[in-house]
Amino acid sequence: MALNPDTRTKLKTVSTATLATALYKRGFRNQMIQGVQPVGGKAKPETMVGEAFTLRYMPAREDLNQLSVFRDRGHPQRKAVEECPPGAVMVMDSRKDPRAASAGGILVTRLMVRGVAGVVTDGGFRDSADIAAMDIAAFHTRPSAPTNLTLHQAIDINVPIGCGDAPVFPGDVIVGDADGVIVIPAHLADEIAAEAVDMTAFEDFVQEKVGGGQSILGLYPPTDESNLAVFEAWRKEKGR
Repeated sequence: MALNPDTRTKLKTVSTATLATALYKRGFRNQMIQGVQPVGGKAKPETMVGEAFTLRYMPAREDLNQLSVFRDRGHPQRKAVEECPPGAVMVMDSRKDPRAASAGGILVTRLMVRGVAGVVTDGGFRDSADIAAMDIAAFHTRPSAPTNLTLHQAIDINVPIGCGDAPVFPGDVIVGDADGVIVIPAHLADEIAAEAVDMTAFEDFVQEKVGGGQSILGLYPPTDESNLAVFEAWRKEKGR
């Protein structure tokens, strides 16, 4: 299911916090990828949006993970980097183990040049300072210098995975910002995006009112219906 361009645009304007609430309303409580943050600790990175393209690592077996394996053009890690579609987000299941890198600066550069929207691992990246300076969104748990072969064996491409305890299916919509990375089931992306835009408008209204001294009682949530009338007038005035 291809991501609707309008939905992609909407998701660029909302936060993972708002998306988490919209998903919670529908019973989804385990969609946030735990433990990941923007590489380099960027305080306010550009919002990352794209369909999931996955890579799964398993624990490395030493005799199968010599440096010579990279000579194989079909090596799953190398193949994934060359096949991840432009506009997608490459999501790596590294078993929450950052003791060896999931990838490094050269591979992330290749993804960037190919137009990939971002890369996420529940492990770590090597060359993290270089990756932080690149024009591609990247999320990991922490920097990690050792080559992936030390502990990780790339085994599957574009299969369902777990990343940071969250289920990720190929084609799910991945959104990342300063608060982390969330996974939206593909079939819900359009309606979640539309609802999140409306929620964001209301949250901005509330933030403005609270910043001006108004109590949250009756406002957030809007149990006093007079606040809804004020919100509608505010929204019309702001073009929201």
